Amino acid sequence: MPIAAANPHARRLAALATLACAVLVACGGSGGGSPAVVANPPPVGGGGTPVNGPAWLGFGGDAQHAAQAQVATQDLARIAWRTAVDMAPQYSAQGYLLVHYGSPAITTKNTVLVPVKRGVQELYRIEAHDGRTGALAWTLDSDYIMPAHRWTPSYNLTLTAGNQLAFPGAGGKLMLRDAPDAANGPVKSLVFYGESTYNGAKGAFDASVFINTPITADTQGNLYFGFSALPSNPAGLKGGIARIGANGAGSWVAASTLAQDDAVDKAAMNSAPALSPDQKTLYVAVNGPSSKGYLVALDAATLQAKSKVLLLDPQTKQPARVSDDSTASPTIGPDGEVFFGVLETTQNQHNGRGWLLHFDAALAQSKTPGSFGWDDTASIVPASMVPGYAGPSKYLLTTKYNNYGRAGSGDSRNKVAVLDPNASQPDLVAPSVPVMKEVLAVMGVTLDPDFPGGVVEWCINTAAVDPFTKSILINSEDGWLYRWDLSSNTLSQKIRLTSGLGESYTPTAIGADGTVYAINNAILFAIGK
Repeated sequence: MPIAAANPHARRLAALATLACAVLVACGGSGGGSPAVVANPPPVGGGGTPVNGPAWLGFGGDAQHAAQAQVATQDLARIAWRTAVDMAPQYSAQGYLLVHYGSPAITTKNTVLVPVKRGVQELYRIEAHDGRTGALAWTLDSDYIMPAHRWTPSYNLTLTAGNQLAFPGAGGKLMLRDAPDAANGPVKSLVFYGESTYNGAKGAFDASVFINTPITADTQGNLYFGFSALPSNPAGLKGGIARIGANGAGSWVAASTLAQDDAVDKAAMNSAPALSPDQKTLYVAVNGPSSKGYLVALDAATLQAKSKVLLLDPQTKQPARVSDDSTASPTIGPDGEVFFGVLETTQNQHNGRGWLLHFDAALAQSKTPGSFGWDDTASIVPASMVPGYAGPSKYLLTTKYNNYGRAGSGDSRNKVAVLDPNASQPDLVAPSVPVMKEVLAVMGVTLDPDFPGGVVEWCINTAAVDPFTKSILINSEDGWLYRWDLSSNTLSQKIRLTSGLGESYTPTAIGADGTVYAINNAILFAIGK
């Protein structure tokens, strides 16, 4: 969905037709948890074997946001179960759903941990569901309070290597629940600026300090996240990046210190920190009220800045916009190179597509950008997934490639693309700018009713990549989930989730048993055989 949701260039489907309403009614409820609706129950006597597979840790799947499955995905044959991620969705006057829903986290034993908005107010709980049946195992309310925003930011969970569930609480607290596969598990809170400090002025901190990014965990149990802080907070905190070590010790550094720019006052909203493959370097995006932003590399142990780069529009050479309506997060390649999405300097100058900026691991060298970056976190595609590929790269990238109708010269011929980070071609919109070469691209299916000749937008902010089946799982605003088969460059499977609507972009994820998870119209769907 383009950033200018009310702008007439933004193509929209009709909101909430019959199927979508039926799903919302079926998944509604109140009290202890939303019931999971099983669309087609599993066959009698089948599927009862306990699962022990790879975990999906949270947003982007891992600490590099590669979003790669570690197990083959199941066929998109049926909706096994579904459950609400918002008990009271709030639609705009135009019928759009301007909420970024958090990604599920999925344990090795196939417990699906779902962040749920539990009412009209932006209050949240965590629900644990059996990945096979959708049965509700436990629920836990959070006292988390959202920072000021336009589009509703994402509320995300993450799993640690020790199988603890980390989730945000109020006042900048981090909450940890042990044994997420069990019906009961101890919960403790950790405060990066000190628990006694927080307890001394709890109400004041709850109203002035806000975790504003997903949480990222390393393999040693250290946790990283961004936060914003109002000047009224009693400890004089400034928005920035926090670390809570595996030993519970907290530390933080101000965004203005990292950027060496007093106009920068927080971590960029929704932008998950990312770790280098060796886990020694942390990459974070920081910004301020003007949307000017920096990407910063930090020592992951000390939070000392190693390097920084002002994020520039490749066409204008002026500061790009790091929008708080975006969920773009750094992606780190297997070779340590860094990719991060931004908006163009001037709205719609690049058809609202933004750019995928590309840097070496030290952020010292700017490399060929991708031609789409707005509200998108690139996923890593092993080059071996594309038969016949003979280019220079060991890995490729996949991103949305929407070309929004009525945004600049946009024609609504909306695509998803696989890009080569080490080869180039002229940009579609600004031919003087060399951009990453398209290796493969696939266009949307459903005609755009508001733009003749166009198709409905793709609806992903991070797409799950399956090397085992050489395919990518992608959501569309038409209400369907598609499998993009790279061997044939076709949309080889699809399943209808809802009748579709304009909404903030959503993730796809893969369970420990290969079940595919997708969100559409405030519902999490579990899809498989």
